[in-house]
Amino acid sequence: MFKSNFAPLHSRRGFTLVELLVAITILGVIAVLGWRGLDSIVRARVALTSDLEQTRGMQLTFAQMQSDCGLIADEVLLGDRPNFLSDQGRLLIVRKVYAENQPSRLQVVAYRLRQGGLMRSESDATRDLDQLDQFWQAASADTDNSNSVTLKTGVDAMTIKSWDGTAWSMVPPASTANNVVATVPGMVVPVRAAVKGLQVTLQLHEQQVLLVKAFLLGAV
Repeated sequence: MFKSNFAPLHSRRGFTLVELLVAITILGVIAVLGWRGLDSIVRARVALTSDLEQTRGMQLTFAQMQSDCGLIADEVLLGDRPNFLSDQGRLLIVRKVYAENQPSRLQVVAYRLRQGGLMRSESDATRDLDQLDQFWQAASADTDNSNSVTLKTGVDAMTIKSWDGTAWSMVPPASTANNVVATVPGMVVPVRAAVKGLQVTLQLHEQQVLLVKAFLLGAV
């Protein structure tokens, strides 16, 4: 006698409406949690990429400053001429330039804050001190607009201090690596000892942490 292994259709049990609603709710919660996790990962990746780009930009900026400070011209080449000038949001440096198969020359390099951007400009390289004086005057008057490059954006402030071997202090407006001097009618009065290094502090936009870097003058 044939015996069926299948239960009658009326005895088969499926999912009830309540069970389906519970399952859909659980799947919805899992989907929301998964979306939030994915969203946090994407946001973290965007923030990390931005931080890495910012860090790389600051490394390149400070590396360029270090190179300029390391090649700063001394009194043997300049005499009584200043080799750097610092005031609010600006740094001027007279540096040596070496090129293959060419004699060493001098040029004026300027760092300036303009509309939240840290700009670097450089004059032509020259061996003529009179021409160098013209370049220096143009840079001091902010009329040298050629060869200007934006190194970093989003910079709110730049402050500069000098190191005399014992302490950091604010840099007077006109300085030389061996004598920081103040001009008085008819004479030049030394106001302090030799400047051996500079400290540059940058305040980035909407960031509380200050970026600080120290450079030795003449240390290539």
